[in-house]
Amino acid sequence: MIFLISIGFLDMNFADILDILLVSFIMYQLYNLVKGSVASRILLGGLAVYALYLMVSAAGMELLSTILGQFMGVGVLVIIILFQQEIRKFLLVIGKATPFGRYSFIKSFWSRTSSSENTFKINAVVEAAQEMSASLTGALVVFSRSSELKFYAESGDEIDAIVSKRLLISIFQKFSPLHDGAVIISMDGRVVAARCILPVSENDSLPASLGLRHRAAIGLTEIADAVVVVVSEETGQMSIVRNGKIYRNLDPEAMTQRLTLLLNEDNSNKKDGKTEVKPGEMPPPDNNASNQSLEG
Repeated sequence: MIFLISIGFLDMNFADILDILLVSFIMYQLYNLVKGSVASRILLGGLAVYALYLMVSAAGMELLSTILGQFMGVGVLVIIILFQQEIRKFLLVIGKATPFGRYSFIKSFWSRTSSSENTFKINAVVEAAQEMSASLTGALVVFSRSSELKFYAESGDEIDAIVSKRLLISIFQKFSPLHDGAVIISMDGRVVAARCILPVSENDSLPASLGLRHRAAIGLTEIADAVVVVVSEETGQMSIVRNGKIYRNLDPEAMTQRLTLLLNEDNSNKKDGKTEVKPGEMPPPDNNASNQSLEG
C-alpha cells in the first residue's frame, strides 16, 4: 500500500484523506442545518454528556459511568426523536443533490407539457396574482418541478383541478377556509392541493422585514425543486422565489417573463433587468417600493 503522508506513527493514504474530507463535509452540512436553532443547543448538550461519560469512564467511576453508559446506549434513538425535522431536511438536501433526484430525460419526456399549456397556467397565475395584489390579498402559489412535493401536498386539502384565475382567487380570498397556506401546482398544470404547510427558512441572515409567507417560500425552495409566487398581504407586492432567491416588486409583464424562463428553460441565472435579492440581502430602493416592507 502506498502512503501519501507518513509522519511517525501516522500513515495516510488517498482513502484516508477522502474519508476525512467526506466526514468534514457531512459535519459542516449538519452544522448549517442546526445553526441558530434550538437543535444546536440540544446537540451541544449531547456532546457535553458524551464528554462527561468519557471522563468518568477514564476516572474509573463505575456507578456514574454505568448510568451514563445506559443513556449513551439509546443515544441513536434519542437523536432520531429529537432531530427528526433536521434529519428529514438533511435527507431532502441529499436527495436533491444526487443525480437520482434530478429531472431525468425519461421523466421529462413523459411528463413534458406543451409551451401553450405552460403559457396558459402561467397567465392564469399572473392574472390571479395581479388581482389579489390590487385587493391586498395574500397568496402563496407553488409550481413543482422535478419533485412532486407529495409530502407538502398531503399536509393540505386535495383539490386536483385545472389551474384557473377564478379558482386561485376563490381559494385565497380572506373568508375562504383554504386561504391559509400554499397552493401546489403540479408539472402537468393542475392544482394538486391547497392549504399546504411549507417549511419556514431558518436562515439567520434573512431580514426581519420578511414575513412568514416569504420565509416559507424561501424555505421550500432551499430544499426542493420548485418555483413559488408570493403576493404580500400588507403591501400587495408580487414576488417570485427560486433556489432561496427572491425576485420582488415584479409587475405582471416581468412576472410572466420570469415564470416562463424558470418553468420552461430552467435558467434562473439569466437576468431580465429586475432586482435579484439573495437571502439576507435587501434590494436598492426604487421609486415605487422604497418605503414598503416585505411583510405578509
